[in-house]
Amino acid sequence: MPKGYWVSVYRSVSDPDKLAAYNALAGAAVRLGGGRTVVRGGRVAAYDAGIAERTVLVEFDSFEQAVAARESEAYQEALAALSDGVERDFRIVEGID
Repeated sequence: MPKGYWVSVYRSVSDPDKLAAYNALAGAAVRLGGGRTVVRGGRVAAYDAGIAERTVLVEFDSFEQAVAARESEAYQEALAALSDGVERDFRIVEGID
């Protein structure tokens, strides 16, 4: 069964305190949903229309598990804490194996 991935690229961070509150809640929500954070921040080399900003990659055992974790009550609480503190591109993608 193909894995599922959360891919987030942060275009801008307008409120670091909201991001910190989100991070405290989101990490637990990800683990509760069966996710494993593979990339969080670190160095980025962006090409073409890419954005050299904070990038986060979270791996789940399946696409369905990734969607369920995003819709979970625990993650919704994290999103409420984040509110308008960032502008980001967030998507869930299915792996090829």
